[in-house]
Amino acid sequence: MHALSIPTWMIHVSSVIEWIAAIWLIWTYGEISQNRAWRSLSFGMLPALISAMCACTWHYFDNAKSLEWLVTLQAATTLGGNITLCAAAWWIWRNSPTQTLKPQEPEFK
Repeated sequence: MHALSIPTWMIHVSSVIEWIAAIWLIWTYGEISQNRAWRSLSFGMLPALISAMCACTWHYFDNAKSLEWLVTLQAATTLGGNITLCAAAWWIWRNSPTQTLKPQEPEFK
């Protein structure tokens, strides 16, 4: 546990807590707004949360050589998280009210 300083641990742990809170708030917004696309964003955030937990776990055990696979898992879940967040953002955009309206033809007088 000596791999990181106390302030760095505070940042790591608070970031994980903030990410969990953000997932919960976005899920709640999706329920209130009746827009399932927002709930997809909260699912899309889960791989990034797993990535953060991998980093914290590896650092907690002093960057043990036997846990180096966590670094690979963190990299993979970061990549996966970036892809799922991009997909969720696209899904929200596609389901936004402005995307369901058809563009109006300009009027010529």
